[in-house]
Amino acid sequence: MSTCQNCNNMWNWKQTIRKTTTLDPAMTCPNCGEKQYQTQKSKKRISFLTVIILLPLLIQTFSDIPVIMLLSLLPVIAVIVFLLYPFFVELSSKERYIGEE
Repeated sequence: MSTCQNCNNMWNWKQTIRKTTTLDPAMTCPNCGEKQYQTQKSKKRISFLTVIILLPLLIQTFSDIPVIMLLSLLPVIAVIVFLLYPFFVELSSKERYIGEE
């Protein structure tokens, strides 16, 4: 779960979802009010999670499983990814861009 790098406050699931679903990359800590940013490592992990949602479509291209069965898996996988999403979010006190150390 997300932890503020300034005050070490662990965010709950609801706070993490609420803060990460906005267009602003800065997320204000609900405890200390400091701005936090999602790490590049965290963004990469989450991008792999979103690819998992499309996995049934890839499976369908290589197998004879009925399309209806695979399409019915899409909402189930999407909900699972949505529930797991906050556990993959890592925070940093500084905003870093791709390629920065």
